Amino acid sequence: MTRPRFFNTEALVLRQMPVGEADVLLTLYTPGYGKLRAVTRGARKILSKLGGHVEPLHRCLLSLHEGRTFYVVTQAQAVESYPHLRQNLELTAFALYLAELVDRFTAEEHPNAELYLFFQRSLGWLGTLGEPAMLVRFFELHLLALSGFLPQLHRCVECQQPLEEGRHRFYPLGGGTLCLGCRPAQGAVLPLSVSALKVLRFFSTEPYERAVRLRWSRELADEIERLLSLSIRHILEGEVKAATFLAHLRRQQGQGQEAASPT
Repeated sequence: MTRPRFFNTEALVLRQMPVGEADVLLTLYTPGYGKLRAVTRGARKILSKLGGHVEPLHRCLLSLHEGRTFYVVTQAQAVESYPHLRQNLELTAFALYLAELVDRFTAEEHPNAELYLFFQRSLGWLGTLGEPAMLVRFFELHLLALSGFLPQLHRCVECQQPLEEGRHRFYPLGGGTLCLGCRPAQGAVLPLSVSALKVLRFFSTEPYERAVRLRWSRELADEIERLLSLSIRHILEGEVKAATFLAHLRRQQGQGQEAASPT
């Protein structure tokens, strides 16, 4: 879509970065224009009329005009701040992880209205509908699909033969499942349980309102997290910073629970 000089848009704020003495540089995701970067002048001043409306994870209505390097926010009105996410540190960390994934998987000014709506709904679901970790796994898989990276879950990525139940592994470098007969020359090959494969297939075809009814064990949840995490790291060629913070937070919570347990 051609860049207009002046326009209004809805946007989700993925992140912000301080610029100069009082400005902030926003990374926005919009339904009609894709990812944009825009400066909000004076947003860090105490009396700023705009700063409180463009916090990370806010959904807002913006008026923008084209500047020399970035768009400039001239008006802003928050329409959804997802307060439930800010009242719990783990939910905040999960939400920032989703936002970083959207940022890392998208190019500037390449709109994907379906991804925008899915991200918006996911922020609403997170912590209110189902287990947060399940929502994150569902989000990861559908983000891969909407970005053109959905793992192959029905055929071997090497020989293209249909998978036989119980005779399969997962190959992140190859982009999906692998039969027992194929041995790729490079890249890690991971075990893939029948249950994990069934869950991934189910997630890939069903809406979240149905997926949320699924009950899984801690072991199965950990397996699926490991498979999707390695796939994402391979595609992005690096770590997701928010995932590192989440892992640190989990370790701290685990240590706290151990310390509180009676001996």
